[in-house]
Amino acid sequence: MRFDIGSIQSQMAAIFLARGYGIEPIWQNSLQASAVLKRSFDLLAAILGICALAPVIGLGVLAVRLTSPGGGIFSQRRVGRNGKIFNCHKLRTMHVETPEVPSHEGSVSFVTPLGHFLRRTKLDELPQLYNVLRGEMSFVGPRPCLPTQTELVRERQKYGLLALRPGITGLAQIRGIDMSDPKRLAAIDAEYAKSASLAVDLRILWATVFRGAGRGDRLRG
Repeated sequence: MRFDIGSIQSQMAAIFLARGYGIEPIWQNSLQASAVLKRSFDLLAAILGICALAPVIGLGVLAVRLTSPGGGIFSQRRVGRNGKIFNCHKLRTMHVETPEVPSHEGSVSFVTPLGHFLRRTKLDELPQLYNVLRGEMSFVGPRPCLPTQTELVRERQKYGLLALRPGITGLAQIRGIDMSDPKRLAAIDAEYAKSASLAVDLRILWATVFRGAGRGDRLRG
């Protein structure tokens, strides 16, 4: 599992320079330390989460397979760190014949009966612990988009946000901002990048898990 601290440091510095902030050596050291702490937390939490929640994920896979035709895990190509494409895993919540479109362009009719429950409780996101373990995602960061969402990719590039690992949850998500508004979403992602720290990540995770903030992209009725 490769972890290039130098790349994170230089690319995160570029974000701040682009937004008019000076970068002093001590601030670069702070960015480096923050990146190490964030990845260490992600790795430890992912290992513990997989060990603790493996039975829940297994039961979820079984329930999905028993209640609708198709597999229990849904894997979809998403844009990751540095623009690299990776397979993002979720419990399948939609029918297998659903077209590959962003969630906000999809219809409620695409969702299976069990899928409504999984999406509402966020249990469908649990297989992404594996993505976090592999270093493809973080617990907190900009939500990964499809390669076809070119406007959002361009907006994120303007802020240097592709230097970040995408997250299972994020600041924009708990504020109820979905991918239907790429410019606003990228601006909030940039706001997160400027203030990112383990403490901020923990507050976002708390809001996601315990306050029920962030329900994912809204589907068309």
